[in-house]
Parts: sequence; structure tokens; C-alpha cells
Amino acid sequence: MPLHISTPLIESRPMSALAKRNILLKLDALQPCGSFKLRGVGHACETHYRRGARRFISSSGGNAGLAVAYAGRLLGASVVVVVPNTTSQKARELLALEGAEVIVHGDSWQEANELAHTLLSAGDAFIHPFDDPLLWAGHASMIDEVALTSCKPDAVVLSVGGGGLLCGVAEGLERNGWGQVPIIAVETQGAASFRAATLAGRPVEIDAITSVATSLGAKRVCGQAYEYFKSRPVESVVISDAQALEACDRFLTDHRILVEPACGAALALGYTPTLLKEYKNVLIVVCGGATATYAQIGAWRAGL
Repeated sequence: MPLHISTPLIESRPMSALAKRNILLKLDALQPCGSFKLRGVGHACETHYRRGARRFISSSGGNAGLAVAYAGRLLGASVVVVVPNTTSQKARELLALEGAEVIVHGDSWQEANELAHTLLSAGDAFIHPFDDPLLWAGHASMIDEVALTSCKPDAVVLSVGGGGLLCGVAEGLERNGWGQVPIIAVETQGAASFRAATLAGRPVEIDAITSVATSLGAKRVCGQAYEYFKSRPVESVVISDAQALEACDRFLTDHRILVEPACGAALALGYTPTLLKEYKNVLIVVCGGATATYAQIGAWRAGL
């Protein structure tokens, strides 16, 4: 059995009524560790464990590391997660609760990632938070589950940070014969490395992560995400932090599920139907996120 669970696919009546179209939600916020990351991370950890690894090293802003820690605990492997200073105290507490060793280093994920690689010893496995075909194959399982319902969407809306979710959804659409279904990739201003790649014609590093959606905080999107932009229908949308945070608040009221601003980025399109163009049946990936609190979201909104 995989470490992740099959998550509900539901219609959002509030969003559907507002947008005057059918809005479906893939509720991966309900994964045991709070985000879609468990799909790919669980698949990668199980694969490396079968190959003999008994310690997992990861770098993360929070959710990927939490998925590694959860998978390691279930598999009986030790876990070390290196996080940047920007990682919330809530995320650090959740990592410790799963039994992981937490090391705080640097002001960005890139700096944490550099240190994580120096910790690797023979027999360890490094679990990347977004740039690994094993992850993409695991994330693709969410589209497999949607395909079993025969609810083919006209477009899939998702948040994009490093690009792991985008790659997994693209792989899942392709292997289910839905390769021409457009993906709408949403980022916040201040974390828009995917938009930067589309404008530059290649993945490039943005100067800094200034968005409150720190889970989208990869300065450079993975190469495969950009390749999908070139080879299949992918649309880039950039919204404000305020829109993402408002979506978190409205989603909590409408569906009683608290998500991070990184997830709020995708949900914002459900509350801003003009950004959905002509698509009539829209699937939004509710990727989740366990590292933000309601008080934090309120403080961010007040600060803006």
C-alpha cells in the first residue's frame, strides 16, 4: 500500500455559483501530513528504502520535509531535514513531532539545500522537494484518481513553486490520455520563478523570495516544468499575496479546511472567475500545506 491516501474529489458549490461554471476540488490538503507532497515523497522514500537506504536527507521550506519525516517514521528510517530561517515555527514543531532531526540554515531554500547535500553518507538517500522523476510519478497518482471518476476537466489549476506538482500533474494527464488538457500554473508576486522562466526562455534564478507564500519559494523552477511549458498547454498566472490570503480565508469559511497561502494562490482563481477564461469544467488542486496557522494568515492580511 502507498503511504499516501486517495483524497476526495468534490464540487465547490460556492466557487461554482460565483464562477458560473463547474469547479471541482481535489482535496490533497487531507493527506496525513497535510499536503500533496506525500504522494511523490512517499513514492521516492519507498523506492530508496527498497534499495537499502535507512536514512533520508531532505531540504525543505516545510511541507516536503514534513512528508519525508512522515514517510521515514512509517518506514522505520531516520530523517534529517534542513530548513531555511524563513520556515515557520509551526513547521519546525511538526517536523520534530514526526521524529525528524531539524537543522536550520540559511535565508533561502537554496542555502538549506546546499548544506543538506554535505550531510550525505554512504547508504543515505537524498529526497529532493520537487526536482526528481520519482516525485513526479508519485504526484501523478492524483490525476489517476480523478480519471477513475470519468470527470475529465477542461483545465487543471495548480500552484507552482519549484515545479514538482506541475510535472506530476502533466505526467498524470498524459498517462490517462488527457495530454492536451491545459494546466494553469499560479504563483504569487515575489515568488514567480516559473513566470520568470517563461519570459527568459529558460529557467532563471529570481533575486529573492519576497512573497508570504514561502512554500512557493524556489528561486529557480525545475527544468522539466519549463519543458512542459514548451511542449504542452500550460498557462502562467501571477497573483498578489493579498489575493492568495483572501482565498485562504474564504476557503476556510466555505469548506472548513485551512490551507497555506501557497495553496491559496490556486484557490484564488476559483474566487476570480475572470482568470479562468472560457473553461467550463475546472479542476483545482487543493495542495494544502500544514505549516501555516489561522493566526498567521490573519497577521499577514493585517500587514498587507
